[in-house]
Amino acid sequence: VQLQASGGGFVQPGGSLRLSCTASGRTSSVNTFGWFRQAPGKERAFVAAVRWRGSPTYYANSVRGRFTISRDNAKDTVYLRMNNLQPEDTATYYCGTHSKSDMYNRDEYDYWGQGTQVTVSS
Repeated sequence: VQLQASGGGFVQPGGSLRLSCTASGRTSSVNTFGWFRQAPGKERAFVAAVRWRGSPTYYANSVRGRFTISRDNAKDTVYLRMNNLQPEDTATYYCGTHSKSDMYNRDEYDYWGQGTQVTVSS
């Protein structure tokens, strides 16, 4: 499975961005899509995840109510809508996927996109 992430950029506090992650290859094996982020000097941290088939979504406490993860199965694409962005959201955002059920553990993810930079600053 190959993942292509896009949509990052520079925004002011309170602004919005939408990230996209498009999968190709053996997508029939995918069960879980997740977004993680990594700020300089910090570990890659869970942001949000969704089942490829089914409705449950999962969020880190720090983004719940501001970020929304969604998917378009016809386009093999997962989105992360980010509203009310704050400077602490600045990071490189990565999408990942795997065939298992654990949403939160980055070590369970088998495939990663290349990362897209989000910078929030006034």
